[in-house]
Amino acid sequence: MRQRRLMNQINVVPYIDVMLVLLVIFMVTAPMIQSGSVNLPSVDKVPAPPADAMIVKVKPDGELSLRASSNAPEKSFNRQDLIAEVQSIVSANPGQPVVIAADKSVKYEQVMNTLNDLRNAGVNKVGLQTQVGKSAQ
Repeated sequence: MRQRRLMNQINVVPYIDVMLVLLVIFMVTAPMIQSGSVNLPSVDKVPAPPADAMIVKVKPDGELSLRASSNAPEKSFNRQDLIAEVQSIVSANPGQPVVIAADKSVKYEQVMNTLNDLRNAGVNKVGLQTQVGKSAQ
């Protein structure tokens, strides 16, 4: 019977494969672990909204209201009725601008959902209303 010879070489290929997999895992998870804060800028000069713009107000309690023109009264709506009203106005006047005036205590997600709903309703010109403040340096 033959005796086995001792193997005096190490196969490093499996170790390299494991190290590459670990490297990829760390590269993917590292950006997810880092948390950061966002400091939103304030502006010194704010352009005035167009005079013929519809104003959609998002109030602190989440209530939505619409003023169709500068001399029209403000009416409260739920989300579906607001979108239907805006669609009917925009279908008559496709270039109608819309300005979202949201209270600063409203969640950003709610403002973005309103913006998305308006775009889905066919509004091409949507803006956000702000007020004049000192810019943070």
